[in-house]
Amino acid sequence: MHSVGNLVFYEELSGFVDELSEESLMNFLRIAVWLGALVIVWSAGQDVHAQRLSSFDFLRIESSAKAAAFGGTILSASSAPSHAMFYNPALPGSSTDRHLSISWLNHLSNLQAGTVTYGQNLETLGLLSSGVRFFSWGQIDRADEFGETSGTFSSSSFALSSGLSRTWNQRIRYGANVHFIYTSIAEYNAFAVALDVGGVYHVEDQGLTLALGATNMGLAFSSLGQTTDRVPFDVRFTASKRLRYIPFLIGVTLHDLGHVHEVTSVEEGFGHTIVSLEFQAIPVFHVRMGYSHRKRGLKSDRRLDFAGTSMGFGLRLRRFHFDYSFSSWSFAGLHQFTISTQFRKRDQ
Repeated sequence: MHSVGNLVFYEELSGFVDELSEESLMNFLRIAVWLGALVIVWSAGQDVHAQRLSSFDFLRIESSAKAAAFGGTILSASSAPSHAMFYNPALPGSSTDRHLSISWLNHLSNLQAGTVTYGQNLETLGLLSSGVRFFSWGQIDRADEFGETSGTFSSSSFALSSGLSRTWNQRIRYGANVHFIYTSIAEYNAFAVALDVGGVYHVEDQGLTLALGATNMGLAFSSLGQTTDRVPFDVRFTASKRLRYIPFLIGVTLHDLGHVHEVTSVEEGFGHTIVSLEFQAIPVFHVRMGYSHRKRGLKSDRRLDFAGTSMGFGLRLRRFHFDYSFSSWSFAGLHQFTISTQFRKRDQ
């Protein structure tokens, strides 16, 4: 049995290497170089070292139950839904045409968040993805410095997004998004515009996906306070592979790479890593798990918990897909739901 296991591992590894030895991979690396140059030019004029709280941090909330179950990422390009645009603008492809997705997150207390996205193939122009994200704090008691209340006020945030992805050759896609972001607290408001760029290398028959992207390269035009708010900039790389002999999709995501030079310990290094797994034995029912070491910081020191761990499933019923995720926090858990469908093309 041990020799059989070694043989399976060798076959998986050799197949993985063979898939990478393609001319199209070199083209993907060229995209990566151009993308890296763009990020360097942009970050040269930005204070990317600052990681303080921002009026636009709601953009960090997972856009779907599928991404939340994976720990905060999207793995495969072959079945990327329309909301994958928020993780890498190059992920949406032909499978995203006429795809509508609606997500809802029951956050802590009375906080609510949601996402609506839609993809449309524009033929020679590429795949157009559009979406809106919102976050609501509900009604908040207004009080002065002495604790005397005087009514309530509301706070909410939303972002309107649109992106285009195109095919370079059979295995490479590239894309870009633009976001218009708005946050209000009582009579105060903040507004920003941000850009995403990304590239994807995908081998369909082998289930291999390599994705590199930079998201939320933003500029704030107004802020809630005197200090200029920062849009939560992120550079991430994801590698995923569907195994040949067992029905698993595995993936590793390295995120927030713009701050990786600040890492001073192994613990901090793991904080930039997400490990994801999907069990695909049944085509209409997938089980997912993810682990984000950074979210492990939410754990309580007083008891054993599963902070940083997430899990969920995807269920397909005819033309509808239902996704659910549970993300464990130290003292609570977040439940997220997504329903999506793909409209049929009209008869010509």
